[in-house]
Amino acid sequence: MTDQVIDVSELRRVYGGGFEAVRGISFAVGRGELFALLGTNGAGKTSTLEVLEGLAAPAAGRVRVLGRNPYTERAEVRPRIGVMLQEGGFPSELTVLETVRMWAGCTSGARPVGEALEIVGLGKRHGVRVKQLSGGEKRRLDLALALLGRPEVLFLDEPTTGLDAEGRRETWELVRALRDEGTTVLLTTHYLEEAEQLADRLAILHEGRIAAEGRVADVVAAQPSHVAFDLPEGYFLGDLPPLAELGVTGHEMTGRRVRLRTNELQRAATGLLLWARDADIALGGLDVRAASLEEAFLRIAREAGQGQGTEAGAGADMGTAKAEVAA
Repeated sequence: MTDQVIDVSELRRVYGGGFEAVRGISFAVGRGELFALLGTNGAGKTSTLEVLEGLAAPAAGRVRVLGRNPYTERAEVRPRIGVMLQEGGFPSELTVLETVRMWAGCTSGARPVGEALEIVGLGKRHGVRVKQLSGGEKRRLDLALALLGRPEVLFLDEPTTGLDAEGRRETWELVRALRDEGTTVLLTTHYLEEAEQLADRLAILHEGRIAAEGRVADVVAAQPSHVAFDLPEGYFLGDLPPLAELGVTGHEMTGRRVRLRTNELQRAATGLLLWARDADIALGGLDVRAASLEEAFLRIAREAGQGQGTEAGAGADMGTAKAEVAA
């Protein structure tokens, strides 16, 4: 990557008592790229973001944003970045317009206040007090403030929390437009569909380490696809064509329900359907599904936990991950 806007090398973040939240991670983000950081609760996403934003110093490692140290050279970096925190903490009695005007007064080269509000769809809510805004509207106000300075680099920490489906997709379109205009975006999100829709590349964190990194399509493709169906009465797993010939790499069976794993989805599905046709049987509940980011995320979290010898902890993380996916 010839134009690295964000460069992280062996970053470590340690809290009081010696808890190591980030354990030596490295990644880079190019100009005009959207990079997503994913992970279960406590994986180290926000701890990493705070270092990149210049809010905290790393315990070890090297971090550069726009070629500078965001903590020791904060005065040079801050005017060129936009930050959307998980919670803005606005004065509740101010109106939307007053809040943005106040922020604009502290922002170098701020865009017009009305323009910032129109971008995020709050133009008609300018006279409403902050305390009267919905949760989703407060997130839009957060985003308006992050965009005031026309940032070269935009940090988005859970940007669509509290938004309804329409608001979430409108925010996606806005973020895509910013990226297309050359803004570099680093995003954390619990919504895996959001990462799949927006990210050029991503990293999945688990217990402070990067468990997987790469283009979204490559991370997903590394996980198996699935074919699931109900075997008719009188038929057994052994009646199927040899699974190896179908390109099947593994299987599970619960009652009459069969689930096949494969890295060659077309081959497996075609062979199975031809067998069913020739046998003149119907496969109930047939479900042919390519690998998804959700499946990749859950599998990586589980395997990372097992690889570190923390099976019980991995089980807890998996429960957290599933809850986040469903959120």
